[in-house]
Amino acid sequence: MTEGNFVDYVKVYVSSGNGGKGSAHLHREKYIAKGGPDGGDGGRGGHVIIRGNTNMWTLYHLKFKKHFRAGHGGHGGSSRSTGADGEDIYIDVPLGTVVRDTESNHILFEITEDQEEKIIAEGGKGGLGNWNFKTATNQTPRYAQPGLPLEEKHITLELKVLADVGLVGFPNAGKSTLLSVITSAKPKIADYEFTTLKPNLGIVEYRDFQTFVMADIPGIIEGASEGKGLGHYFLRHIERNSVLLFLIPADADNIKKQYDILLDELRRYNPEMLDKERLIAISKSDMLDDELKAELKKELDKELPIKYLFISSVAQQGMIPLKDALWNMLNA
Repeated sequence: MTEGNFVDYVKVYVSSGNGGKGSAHLHREKYIAKGGPDGGDGGRGGHVIIRGNTNMWTLYHLKFKKHFRAGHGGHGGSSRSTGADGEDIYIDVPLGTVVRDTESNHILFEITEDQEEKIIAEGGKGGLGNWNFKTATNQTPRYAQPGLPLEEKHITLELKVLADVGLVGFPNAGKSTLLSVITSAKPKIADYEFTTLKPNLGIVEYRDFQTFVMADIPGIIEGASEGKGLGHYFLRHIERNSVLLFLIPADADNIKKQYDILLDELRRYNPEMLDKERLIAISKSDMLDDELKAELKKELDKELPIKYLFISSVAQQGMIPLKDALWNMLNA
């Protein structure tokens, strides 16, 4: 899947089906002049249903199809025949999709499980046929109910990536390189900022065939929560991660300051993000000799409020301790 095929935000129009009309038919048969009412009920209009699909991870299939209309219910017939129900329309979405009302921006529901189904536009109920209105005093009702009208909505589908660990860092901090080394994912890697324009997912293989999912999020810059850089485009993907792994290069001017800026951007976007488990990985540490590393460690022990590790993706140093630390945090 190329970056251009990753779509995580679409607006669509949905319309359910009208309910079918009830029949006002009167029974007529040879030798039975006045057989009475036998009009059947109308069929239900089709629903539009949002369904979770674990095999999808993008909304790309909705990029060019923006209108969904369910079938109308059939009208009732004679001999109490009920009209056919309208055809239901299913919209398959990846797990982690949030459905909003476009006009009010109100969240209607979220899809988080495979084959989970939610009706977004309910089909109109079919009208009752005239045989339902027959009474002792009104034995030949010549009226029936019309079906209820369809329901139509403009909705926004917004994907928030489902991953156990989210990589957080400035552009060009080495997040994509780490993901390519620690998982079998093959993200785009280059020596310029904002190489990653879309989230990338990879599966980390741990001991005893156990796994967890890691997400590489496009780099954060100062002011991201106000829309600078890639802004809100990527920050929402971090909301669902259980653990946040802050990646800060060893050659940064001030590691503590970079961590504080990243944390502040998350706080400004959503204060609840500060409740997540956090770990700092000092990347590109193969550039440090033992003396420099010891000196930096003494400094970081005083400054950093949370646990940190020295790693090097290129030299594949510290990968096992990193996996151990993340696994323990996920299963604490």
